[in-house]
Amino acid sequence: MAEDMMLYWGSGSPPCWRVQIALEEKNLQGYQHKLLSFDKKEHKCEEVMKLNPRGQLPTFKHGDVVVNESLAACMYLENQFKSQGTQLMPDDMKEQALVLQRVFESCTLQQKMYEGLFYNHYIPEPERHESALKRNLENLKTELKLWEGYLQKMGKGSFLAGRNFSMADVIFFPVFAFLPRFGLSKERYPNLMEYYERVKERPSIKSTWPPHWLEKATGEETLKDL
Repeated sequence: MAEDMMLYWGSGSPPCWRVQIALEEKNLQGYQHKLLSFDKKEHKCEEVMKLNPRGQLPTFKHGDVVVNESLAACMYLENQFKSQGTQLMPDDMKEQALVLQRVFESCTLQQKMYEGLFYNHYIPEPERHESALKRNLENLKTELKLWEGYLQKMGKGSFLAGRNFSMADVIFFPVFAFLPRFGLSKERYPNLMEYYERVKERPSIKSTWPPHWLEKATGEETLKDL
């Protein structure tokens, strides 16, 4: 079953990481995979381009099925192996609606995280403005306050959409995990940081932790005052 799967991935990429977590949660260990370097442009290699003309990671193949978007790959795994491993989408439609809302809201957080943390990486030096970076960080702060409130409302020990780990957590955690690495304050975001400390000990998270993060546990203190 898992032997028919192939995942091309990059270390620390939230989209790649969420597919890895989904595979673990669905008890699909033993899948084939290849770690590629973004710095070396290995994601543009012929092997990937044949499957994914965008040359992006993750690129996922299961038999004759190719899925190149991480949310789609995670949903495919949940639907294809619904009765196996962790049920990531609840049967109750009201609960399912909340999970899906948090899934798509995670994409908004991801965009704001990229814009705040990696502004200098994406914007050429002549086009950079301190005011733009400050605005991006303020937007990230506003977004984080929303998520802090969501978790507060759910109650201590809860996951993003209830008492059970769900697809919302699969999609959200790889994005949020960047922020503690860059100094996010535990005092300012106690609910988010309690959630982070608890979920990072989950077997599916620990077994897929980005390799280069193991070598260097933290990044800069960019967010210490956020």
